[in-house]
Amino acid sequence: MSCDSTKPAHHPVIEHAKVGKEVKEFTMETYDPAEGFFGTVSLAEIKKAGKWTVLFFYPADFTFVCPTELADLGAKHPELAAAGVEVISVSTDTKFTHMAWKQDEKLLENVRYKMAADPNGAVSRYFGVYDCESGLDLRGTFIISPDGVLVGSEVNFFNVGRNADELVRKMKANFYLREHPNEACPAKWNPGDKTLTPGEKLVGKVYEALNS
Repeated sequence: MSCDSTKPAHHPVIEHAKVGKEVKEFTMETYDPAEGFFGTVSLAEIKKAGKWTVLFFYPADFTFVCPTELADLGAKHPELAAAGVEVISVSTDTKFTHMAWKQDEKLLENVRYKMAADPNGAVSRYFGVYDCESGLDLRGTFIISPDGVLVGSEVNFFNVGRNADELVRKMKANFYLREHPNEACPAKWNPGDKTLTPGEKLVGKVYEALNS
């Protein structure tokens, strides 16, 4: 059951982020493992710094698949950060719980990105990952351009973990396409591979374009 369906008929429908559209501004409290401090993170400040944003929603602290995902993302974080990406994990836990989990769970010892708290589910609802029956988030990954446009969205159910290698690959494709907006990246594209230039000559001739 969607959260929207619990609202009376006269209640405004909750706005959701849409791929290809500008993301509305948000601010969340955080625990920053790199600094050891509480703070805040806002989309406005990330955009001002000219950075990409990756929001990595997960169900809950002190659970089972979640630390494996956050550890996997932590291993790729230095590469993403060096490329100008602000990585933020998000759950409906508080910043205090984030801090306690980070200190207790050995899998998280190399996590250095900000851990954001969304205890009322407002940001989670906006991105369509909030499960109103459990009060937890689905596993959602969202890529926001430096201009604030949502360019990538992936949502998994609670029991399927993600692969940070694929996130890095998609980020590299987005970096390339930001500089080459008239091109497109085919499946499994990596830097150095051929791209596609959509147009009349490419219709029905993709094989030839990739294998010439």
